Amino acid sequence: MNTKAHILVSIVSITSLLFILRLVRRRQLRAKYALLWLSVGIVFVVLGVSPLLLDKVAKRVGIDYPPALLFLVGIIFLLLVVVHLTWEVSRLEERTRLLAEEMALLRTEVSALPSGTVEPLVVAPQPPAATSRTGSAADLR
Repeated sequence: MNTKAHILVSIVSITSLLFILRLVRRRQLRAKYALLWLSVGIVFVVLGVSPLLLDKVAKRVGIDYPPALLFLVGIIFLLLVVVHLTWEVSRLEERTRLLAEEMALLRTEVSALPSGTVEPLVVAPQPPAATSRTGSAADLR
């Protein structure tokens, strides 16, 4: 890779890092995911600044073509991200099922009460951007 390519990789990596930090600051990205993407960005900044590092690591591992090592690490990384996100979706699906069951039980209890004893409560849904994560009791962990 020539010098212009290294400068471009460094600039794109630093811009990505700043974008991730902005998302965390605006609470649009949780810290545990931000750490993951910040570490990837730092690796790309280091590789952009010192291009011979990838060559040295590839030779030490026994890979003749250094970009192949980069692709291998990238594929393994993406596989781990997919497994983690699948686990998160499964966990959230279970929580959603439990909340739906609790809601059905509460509706059954309310409908069993004599009429007129309970005022119907209608809660308007709030858009996702309007809600904040304060770590309150509403955060079901």
